[in-house]
Amino acid sequence: MRVLAAVVLAPAAIAIAWAGGWLWALLVTLAAIGLYVEWLAIVGLARQMRATVPGVAALAIAGICLVAGRLDAALIVLAVGLVAVALLSPERRNWSATGFLYAAAAETGSVLVRQDTASGFAALFFVLLVVWAADIGGYFAGRGIGGPKLWPKVSPKKTWAGAIGGFFGSLAVGGAFAAAGAGKAAPLLALGAFLSVISQLGDLFESAVKRRFGVKDSSHIIPGHGGLLDRLDGFVAAVVAAAILGFLRGGADGVGRGLMVW
Repeated sequence: MRVLAAVVLAPAAIAIAWAGGWLWALLVTLAAIGLYVEWLAIVGLARQMRATVPGVAALAIAGICLVAGRLDAALIVLAVGLVAVALLSPERRNWSATGFLYAAAAETGSVLVRQDTASGFAALFFVLLVVWAADIGGYFAGRGIGGPKLWPKVSPKKTWAGAIGGFFGSLAVGGAFAAAGAGKAAPLLALGAFLSVISQLGDLFESAVKRRFGVKDSSHIIPGHGGLLDRLDGFVAAVVAAAILGFLRGGADGVGRGLMVW
């Protein structure tokens, strides 16, 4: 089921990423809402409508603003949503606010990386491949080699061998892009290495949150993979880091170019 789900979902994600525009923004917005709802379920606030409704509404409205190309309006809506979630949450407001920030960062970062007309798809595709390579490389190296655990208190199954395997898998993506003429080898290898580490830290972060609340899977929405949080934890961390790096180098309208052109 895990393989079948990946075979179906990965090409669909790439196709929508290629299309970009409102279709990608819509997918990202729905995913962000799902991430927030699953987060609330993990921390025990799934039935607290006072935390759920304002957060979901803010993410949805921000998505509409992003579709319209209004990043400024989206950020204002998300800021208001954060305040509303924090004030209206009856309990564990720090956790509900953190979950909203997590989902909002995923939504904004994913759209920013893709919206650059010249380099948006290449940048987003690079992030996706690095995350997948880190995941696949880590899985096979961890299973095949085993050895000392990476952080047993947080994620009992992850090993140092898996982390290193994932790291080298991401380097291979950087090398492949360089060989295809997408940029200079050294910066692309460094970018792949950086995003690989960030992706694995994102995976550990989500595992730590689930461990804190005694939850195994964030949900069962994806056959063989658990929930959206379980599947997208590494991607969220990597795409947010990529968006920040691209923004610093290329501005709001050139995030993809700032990420890929060195």
